Amino acid sequence: MSLYFFLTIFIWLTILSFLIFKINKHYQNLVSGTKKEKLNEILDELLKHDQDFLKENEDIKKTIKKMIEESRYYFHKVGMVRFNPFERIGGGQSFVIAILDKQNNGLVINFIYTRDGLRTYSKKVKNGKGQEYDLSEEEQKAIEKSN
Repeated sequence: MSLYFFLTIFIWLTILSFLIFKINKHYQNLVSGTKKEKLNEILDELLKHDQDFLKENEDIKKTIKKMIEESRYYFHKVGMVRFNPFERIGGGQSFVIAILDKQNNGLVINFIYTRDGLRTYSKKVKNGKGQEYDLSEEEQKAIEKSN
């Protein structure tokens, strides 16, 4: 056998030894940060963490979807209008407040100031209209202002 053959084998063995040393060092770096000794134990633990993360993510998505669905019924809009119900009493001390959700459902509350005191009235609102009673001009303005 020739010298070139041995030289080629030596170079090939040197390259393979370098690659094996590099792979072994990489493996040691992967394993050193954990309490596990085998790579498959580390991978199993990572897969378990991934499954836990996916389950928690699905739970969060369900909770957010439920909150968004429920938020349709929360009061989102408020509008207020001051007015004078009687010409004799000035100052715009009477006012209407409209408190509505996204679908314009809710209520309007009238606070009417008179010489005898403050009177308070409320009306239910469904889709921006009075549910049981017709809405006054001021109540309609309060609903418009709430948008």
